[in-house]
Amino acid sequence: MKHLKIGDKAPAVDALDHKGNRVTSADFKGSKVVIYFYPKDNTPGCTAQACNLKDNYDALLKANYKVFGVSADSTKSHVKFVDKYELPFPLLVDEDKKIINDFGVWGPKKFMGKEYDGIHRTTFVIDENGVIEEIIEKVKTKDHTAQILK
Repeated sequence: MKHLKIGDKAPAVDALDHKGNRVTSADFKGSKVVIYFYPKDNTPGCTAQACNLKDNYDALLKANYKVFGVSADSTKSHVKFVDKYELPFPLLVDEDKKIINDFGVWGPKKFMGKEYDGIHRTTFVIDENGVIEEIIEKVKTKDHTAQILK
């Protein structure tokens, strides 16, 4: 697993969102960005996190943040998730895990005594120059916006 640190340049992003729109790092130029990685669409923790960001989306916009979610789910899965919960921000499709690996959030995990590889729930807050200003690894899914805006 790659370990990014605060002050590092954020890895380049080039992916399609759930609507098929291409999203690249160039789209972030001059904007603050929240890019959050989550394990799976429509699971309890991931839904709580996405809905917390949705419910506080105006505050994030007011603070000049663009928000993007990333998982290894398919476009079809993302579309269902966005539609079901009326998420106002794009979810990036990363089935080949390129962005996930570039940000270093894929690796060994443990759940109920079993080890497996998966996405570590992590949020990166990136400044207007593309530099990582915060990495949130202990995400509070039901109060995530407060962690970002603190």
